[in-house]
Amino acid sequence: MLYAKVVLGLPVDLAFDYSVPKAFQKNIAVGARVLVNFRNKKSTGYVIGLAHKTGIKNIKDVLGLIDEKPLLGKDMLLLARKIADYYCCSYGEAIKAMVPQEVRKGKNLGDAPQGTRLHQRSVPLGSVPQVLHVLEPKRRWEIYIAEAKKAQESGESAIILFSDIQRVLKAKEIFKDARIENIRLLYRKEKEEFTIWQEIRSKAGCIVLGTRSAVFAPVNNLGLIILDHEEDSSYKQEQVPHYHARQVAFMRAKIEGAKIILESISPDLESFYLAQERKIDYRVVKREKDYPKVMIIDTRRTPYAQRKNRAIFSRDLTDAILAVLKLKGKVLVFINRRGFATYVVCNNCGKVLKCPRCNINLVYHYDQDILRCHHCVFKMAPPQICPDCHAGYIKYSGIGTDKVESELARIFPQARVGEEIIVSTSLILKEEGQNFDLICVLNIDHAINRVDYMAADKVFYLLSGLITLTDREIIIPTSFPGHHCFESLLKADPRIFYLQELKFRRQLKYPPFRHIAQVKLRGRIEVNVKKAAERLFEKLKEGSKDVRALSISPGEPPKLRGNFYWQILFSALSPQKLSKFLKIHLKNDRYSGIIVTVDIDPL
Repeated sequence: MLYAKVVLGLPVDLAFDYSVPKAFQKNIAVGARVLVNFRNKKSTGYVIGLAHKTGIKNIKDVLGLIDEKPLLGKDMLLLARKIADYYCCSYGEAIKAMVPQEVRKGKNLGDAPQGTRLHQRSVPLGSVPQVLHVLEPKRRWEIYIAEAKKAQESGESAIILFSDIQRVLKAKEIFKDARIENIRLLYRKEKEEFTIWQEIRSKAGCIVLGTRSAVFAPVNNLGLIILDHEEDSSYKQEQVPHYHARQVAFMRAKIEGAKIILESISPDLESFYLAQERKIDYRVVKREKDYPKVMIIDTRRTPYAQRKNRAIFSRDLTDAILAVLKLKGKVLVFINRRGFATYVVCNNCGKVLKCPRCNINLVYHYDQDILRCHHCVFKMAPPQICPDCHAGYIKYSGIGTDKVESELARIFPQARVGEEIIVSTSLILKEEGQNFDLICVLNIDHAINRVDYMAADKVFYLLSGLITLTDREIIIPTSFPGHHCFESLLKADPRIFYLQELKFRRQLKYPPFRHIAQVKLRGRIEVNVKKAAERLFEKLKEGSKDVRALSISPGEPPKLRGNFYWQILFSALSPQKLSKFLKIHLKNDRYSGIIVTVDIDPL
């Protein structure tokens, strides 16, 4: 008798045995999909093994074969296993993340097997990954094009990942202009994703341009993987499994012997650390245009009269903007907060208006005259009186892009806000080709002061991106002028930031020196979530010789879209050991009305 070991896209890290009827025995294959009865429901499963013995009694039959040839080759099955072991998810969940929705639902495919190796690659197995520290973003395209052409000339395929769809579409135009053929775009919001996915499986020498999920593109003879702006947080999956495309790219490149290139204007700290350890190559692509003048304004020395008025723009900033406007120049005012006022408060009782679903401050948008939550779809009209004390004066505080635009129009009535002066959030970094004579950065201290061990990294990545938008001047008001983030920019030497930040991380035993796991509990009843988190922490706080329990705290934010959150943090030298420890200890825990998820290497 033949038995199939089947996994499903469920949070159960087990393979279930099913007997294979004689009619299917000649055609069933490892890596193919089958229909099975699971908990009295017809489900799509993935065959990961075949055997002639089983220890299961009263075994069910396979109901049908969806594929008569493997959907996933042995390389992709190995990749799924590695993802499951690293990111504390099930084998089936890892496979589910690899394929389009139609495939998960059991839609039939063509006959092309996945992952065919047409001939021996020119890239040797175990080739050293490379970090490209590109100080002028436009210069990276010539490198991408040259590497893609080289791969195609060798009969190999390439996967080039981008942080968002807008950059994918831009890349398509650039590659077409360079006369590169056999380009395919692959991302989850593409209507033709399933059709394109099938085309990629059946062709050789494809150049796949896509977002995070394209790291799983079923190309034949993979020879190259490139991550554009590898430091971007959008490469981290928000849903289970919480994989990071960079780590998956490392895994896949090692399995298939492909070359991997990580590009960034400010490489991730972990990438720099790996370069320091000589585990990856590090290459700097210098600027062609001049490095801008960096001016750090110490806001602690702002005159008392200006501090009292709480003016958005200091005299230094207004003078600098006016000087550029007189020369018909272009100014960018950067503030990473949308809206007009970032919180609305009763001047009498101090009541702050918050989203009822997320318990987060509502933001006032002047152009729509509406209060909006930036974490969910909730919105409401601004109240005329306080809902608590019924006082008649509601105060609008904090600043966002709308308020900055309004203030600029007042200070510089002769200037065209939106043309001569641009006010933007970090979205401006996605618009390549922009060039400003002056960049003013507002409220950067809010970002650097966050309770987040990665706060300094995120600020440095942000400012490094802004510096690429000018060759003249950038002004940064801050009350931390001596911070290594700003010192690095002043001296035009990124190594100052990286080396100092690594020193702090080593002292505190933070990544990249140890890996962190975040166990999240969420539910509708706050007290139940808190009690479940406390019980779980008590059970696991002793950890093991390899795993340390660090802390328990409310989530950040503590309430989101109607759910309350608590989190427990663990650390270990190895992500696989973290994952194994948590799988063992969470396997039999069940909490009514509470969902528990695990995020390895959270951002």
